[in-house]
Amino acid sequence: MSRIRDDINYRLERLKALYNAIEVREEAIVAALYTDFKKPRFESIATETAYVLSDIKNTIRQLKSWSRPKSVWPSLLNFPAVESIHYEPYGKVLIIAPWNYPFQLALAPLTAAIAAGNTVVLKPSELTPSVSAVLSELISAVFTQEEVLVQEGGPEIAQELLQERWDYIFFTGSVAVGKIVAAAAAKHLTPVTLELGGKNPCIVAADTDIKLTAKRIVWGKFLNAGQTCIAPDYILVHASIYEPLVSALKVEIEAAYGKDPEQSPDYARIISDKHWVRLEAMSQQGTVLYGGTGQRDQRYWAPTLIAPDQNSALMQEELFGPILPLVPFTEEKVITKWIQRYEKPLAFYIFTKNIRWAKQLMDQHGFGGGCINDTILHFNNKRLPFGGIGHSGMGAYHGQWGFETFSHRKAIVYKPFWGDVPLRYAPYLNKIKFVKKIMKLF
Repeated sequence: MSRIRDDINYRLERLKALYNAIEVREEAIVAALYTDFKKPRFESIATETAYVLSDIKNTIRQLKSWSRPKSVWPSLLNFPAVESIHYEPYGKVLIIAPWNYPFQLALAPLTAAIAAGNTVVLKPSELTPSVSAVLSELISAVFTQEEVLVQEGGPEIAQELLQERWDYIFFTGSVAVGKIVAAAAAKHLTPVTLELGGKNPCIVAADTDIKLTAKRIVWGKFLNAGQTCIAPDYILVHASIYEPLVSALKVEIEAAYGKDPEQSPDYARIISDKHWVRLEAMSQQGTVLYGGTGQRDQRYWAPTLIAPDQNSALMQEELFGPILPLVPFTEEKVITKWIQRYEKPLAFYIFTKNIRWAKQLMDQHGFGGGCINDTILHFNNKRLPFGGIGHSGMGAYHGQWGFETFSHRKAIVYKPFWGDVPLRYAPYLNKIKFVKKIMKLF
């Protein structure tokens, strides 16, 4: 079975059933997230269950409008004709979900794929086994195995799945694995969406509101213990406010998590021992300004501010953890130099009161999405597409963008038998000049 029933009402029934099933299991989902990496209850609800429920509700409300054929203004060259865009499901879809937001980043693309009428095989991350188990039970309670199947397991399962032929592949994860997915898809010319990452710059100008800037950066950076693909990866701060910003960041970290964040109920843990060891090594590649400690057996790493060794791995790789490098600048060309060191990032942030300058800077650089005077908020609006560019990804989703991602758009021209313009038919005789004139008009 390559598609869910074409009846829109049936898709709506399945989405409503999914919504209800999540509501019933919300506490179990929150508990699973805590078991896997001590995700705070507030973050589990705000960024996982409540986000998904909102997404499903919006999809239910809008689906009939999204899926309705869209009439377009007909070409006069086709006159008389009725021309329209029709949406059809791709068919069999593979969704490979990551570990950092293991519920949201599995269910959000799944919701869009179901809304578009596809059948789905969902591969959750092996690094969050408790969430994967909940997902498997949840999905089996709502869908038949022919409609949606959860395939648990490690990298070997993902590799086996990628050997199969799919009509569409949706992957969220690292750039390195994204390249593997793209290569596997290319063998069958399978279209893909890749939601990846990168080194997201956060530029702080001298004229900013330092206290509020620090508060918003701390929230966006240390949410989920920094394990967020759109978190600020490094700060470029004007040298004149470098020290005041560092001081303000320290104050806001302690305001959020206390003087000992390890004891805070609002601070998550690192996903695995391997990731923890990597972060420990990264923290030694510069001068620690704050934090820089952890407990390996608890997979805890403190919110860390660091003045980096600029040619170290710390400043080459996406950090994906609670380490925040700060680099001073005095001239705008230094900003450009740093940004151009890297591939186009998934996110881009600027803090300044000079909005005109901020918009100019954003126009000059390629990135997936971003904010002026805040962080990560662009993710929340379902009317905005979410996705990367270049090495930070390809394709986009959220809201209607997700429905369209998982839908093939068919162009259809209806031509009645009355009124047939003879211009296009042979013999062409002296029609060339007339055709050129018409083509220049349209």
